[in-house]
Amino acid sequence: MKILHLDTNHPLMLEQLNAMGFQNDEDYSSSKSEIEAKIQNYDGIIIRSRFSIDKQFLDAATNLKFIGRVGAGVENIDGEYALQKGIQLISAPEGNRNAVGEHTLGMLLSLFNKFNKADHEVRNGQWLREENRGIELDGKTVGLIGYGNMGKAFAKKLRGFDVTVLCYDIQSHVGDENAEQVTLKTLQAQADVLSLHTPQTPLTLNMVNTEFINAFKKPFWLLNTARGKSVVTSDLVLALKSGKILGAGLDVLEYEKASFEQLFSSKMPEAFQYLIKAENVLLTPHIAGWTIESKVKLAQTIVNKIQAKFC
Repeated sequence: MKILHLDTNHPLMLEQLNAMGFQNDEDYSSSKSEIEAKIQNYDGIIIRSRFSIDKQFLDAATNLKFIGRVGAGVENIDGEYALQKGIQLISAPEGNRNAVGEHTLGMLLSLFNKFNKADHEVRNGQWLREENRGIELDGKTVGLIGYGNMGKAFAKKLRGFDVTVLCYDIQSHVGDENAEQVTLKTLQAQADVLSLHTPQTPLTLNMVNTEFINAFKKPFWLLNTARGKSVVTSDLVLALKSGKILGAGLDVLEYEKASFEQLFSSKMPEAFQYLIKAENVLLTPHIAGWTIESKVKLAQTIVNKIQAKFC
């Protein structure tokens, strides 16, 4: 079987797939149309998020048997059409779930204790103690929307704190010893913290808007390490200004390109200009699942799944 690698990954992937007898070709620079012109020669593709794989691309891929997505989400792939054509989708949410759980917890603790603000002030010669008095996580109720690999990993990290963890998911019976599954209405009535762990789907696109935010009974903290387009940034800014949202930790942004590799190329949106100046907002560049360890685990997970299905 011939596999075309469209993004760089950990070297173990090529090493192990070569050892299994696969032919591995690498093309990290050709345009999508150039890849499309030769894709009929390949049985498999390995991709992160370089470009979308749509119906036209899949129609050209007449011999394709699988698409390996080195990550969790597969919204850049027309999965339904791929399955109709007998092409298997292989993703790796197991590979970076621990990284996402740790990053989310780190964001929450940083926001509660004003780490970024205090660090900036000390570096500028300010020693403001009372102004940087933090709050404790113990005693809070943390609500998770989405309770798959990422949500479960974050809930596991919260076990060391005296918190109540609630989860809401469109799938039934996903709650476990780390989180009680409840209705969305119950979560909105009780949560002090909201953390998103959902894929990008029609249901989650622009999910966190003014109506959604105002349905929460208490002012709350927002964490998003899932997908940027789940949050309407202008509505988030209105809620931050009013105090309905107390602070936000955002690893993903509405303005990201589909490849996740760039933010925006045009004028900086007004809402984003507010976020970068807000002391109660913490921003990272889509790196929650981006650790030294997860790079290894993501690649190994894909290799193991290919081996299980095709060797």
